[in-house]
Amino acid sequence: MAIQVGDFLPDFQGIDQNNQLFDSSSLKGKQAVIYFYPKDHTPGCTVQACSFRDAYQDFQDLGAVVVGVSSDSVASHQNFQEKHQLPFTLIADLDKKIRKLFGVPTAFFGLLPGRVTYVFDKNGKAIFVFDSMRAKHHIDKALEVLQNELK
Repeated sequence: MAIQVGDFLPDFQGIDQNNQLFDSSSLKGKQAVIYFYPKDHTPGCTVQACSFRDAYQDFQDLGAVVVGVSSDSVASHQNFQEKHQLPFTLIADLDKKIRKLFGVPTAFFGLLPGRVTYVFDKNGKAIFVFDSMRAKHHIDKALEVLQNELK
C-alpha cells in the first residue's frame, strides 16, 4: 500500500553515504522531504539531486530535512555526493525494502524504479506526495508545500 497524504512516516533504517546507520526516528519533530530516485549519476537523477542541492538552504530555512533514497550502493552514493557536493543524506536501499515500505511504484512499464517525493510535517504526517519522472519539478513542488505550511 503506497503512502498517501495523511499517512504517517513509517519507521525505517538504512545505511547512508557515510556508511552510518540512518534511522527515520531522527526525523521526529522535523519537517522532512524524502525523495526516491532511480539511479545515481544518470542525467535526470543528477538534475534532481543538484536542484535539491541548489535549493538546500531554502529547505533548511523552512526547517526541513532532505533525504534521498535509491537502490545504489554506499560507495556509489559517496561518489555521487562528493562529485556534486550534495549537502543532504543519501540512503542505500540495496534490497529495496524502504522503497517497498513507501509503496513507490516503478515507471516505464516496470523497467525503472519510480521517482516520488514525500513531504512530512513535524508530526510525521504526509502532507504531499508527488509522483513524476520529471526530476526538476519535485523541488519546486516540495518547496511550495513547505512554504504554504508556514502560512
